[in-house]
Amino acid sequence: MATLRRSPGLRRSAGTRRSRGIGPRAGDAARRGARGVARIVSLITSIVVGLIVLAIVLVLLEANRDNAIVDWLVGAGQFLADPFDNVFKLDGRKARVAVNWGLAAVIYAIAGGMIARLLRR
Repeated sequence: MATLRRSPGLRRSAGTRRSRGIGPRAGDAARRGARGVARIVSLITSIVVGLIVLAIVLVLLEANRDNAIVDWLVGAGQFLADPFDNVFKLDGRKARVAVNWGLAAVIYAIAGGMIARLLRR
């Protein structure tokens, strides 16, 4: 029976252990799980920001609120941007919606991006 010899160039350092080949190491599995959660956070952030931006556009273009889809989209945008309502008190409704809801979209995008980046580390 032939025995395998290691070549002199392939030496392990003193503190390393050899993997038994049982499966992925725990650290790798945890990193993959955190990256998956980061993708989900990025997806949710994109959906939230997209809804707010779409609602801003519909309000600025004076879309028909009697339409069920338009009403739902503007209502969802209003719900998501509600904590930022009247941060800036401007005269017109369009300006108020554009600035305050736009601020909400920017803050959600920054916060979601930071959370996703921390999870990818």
